[in-house]
Amino acid sequence: MNQSDAVAVVLFFGVTAYALFGGADFGAGFWDLIAGGAERGERPRAMVDHSIGPVWEANHVWLIFCLVVLWTAFAEAFASITLTLFVPLTLAALGIVARGSSFAFRKAVFRTRDRRNFGAAFAFSSVLVPYCMGAVAGAIASGRVPAGGKAGDPWESWINPTSILGGVLAVTVCAYLSAVYLVWDSRRLDDAEMAEYFRRRAVVAGAVAGIVAFVGIFVLRSDARYIFDGLTSRALPLVIVSALCGMGSLFLLVRGASRGARLLSIGAVATVVIGWGVAQWPYVLPESLKVSQAAAPSGTLTAVLVVFVLAAVIILPSLGLLYVLDQKSLLPGEGVESTSTGN
Repeated sequence: MNQSDAVAVVLFFGVTAYALFGGADFGAGFWDLIAGGAERGERPRAMVDHSIGPVWEANHVWLIFCLVVLWTAFAEAFASITLTLFVPLTLAALGIVARGSSFAFRKAVFRTRDRRNFGAAFAFSSVLVPYCMGAVAGAIASGRVPAGGKAGDPWESWINPTSILGGVLAVTVCAYLSAVYLVWDSRRLDDAEMAEYFRRRAVVAGAVAGIVAFVGIFVLRSDARYIFDGLTSRALPLVIVSALCGMGSLFLLVRGASRGARLLSIGAVATVVIGWGVAQWPYVLPESLKVSQAAAPSGTLTAVLVVFVLAAVIILPSLGLLYVLDQKSLLPGEGVESTSTGN
């Protein structure tokens, strides 16, 4: 494997991690959105806050990682993508900011009206951001982003069948993944009622995501032929594994086996994201810009790989510790009060 291929793998590692961790956070906002009125939705929203509160900021590290690697190692592709898709990318950026500030402020204000406004902003942004990210992925996959650091059509590039498919699939997959995680968190906190609440929704969301993915076969066949051919050839084993993991997760959810369902849901989402990358290979912008053509000089690629290794040694254990403490309810936001000592 040459340097450009290795950096492309690193980039897609970050994309997959963001889909798994950031996607679950956005999906939690979806369930917040449809939880109902203040009284009816109080407990589900409390579970959402409890689940994502300690980790939601850390999960965005993966987005920053992906942007930095793309900008540094594949500058031509970065320029083309940002120039062409500045509208959905701007909406996603604004949504991330609005989502984070609203999530923080809705717990700090006192008036019911203000809490509802901030809660609505948090929930709506949680749907807007994954939709825009999926639309961006669809624009790239369907070949609507030109090479050469040039701008494509600012509207048709992300308002088209493949981008709409990508946006809807991103929202449904995030909702499914989040509901599975919330089942696990509810059981961890011995809240059987909320576990059953999110279990039912996880089954529905998983089924809807499967239907959207099935419909997507026909959309890609007519609108993104290169990706369709890749998914039905070199990436077909990953597609099959994703389908099997998804069906297995739904089966275990119906049976009430939340631990196994969570692992299989992670496998389903990870393999479909990786499958997209394999189907698109060797292009970073199908079918106009290959990975080798877009790659930065050798010295830059070497620096990116060295920094990635250092980050894997220094930062990944820290993130792992954060998630472990979260799962063991040992973070201040989950009931362990900070203490101070005085003289």
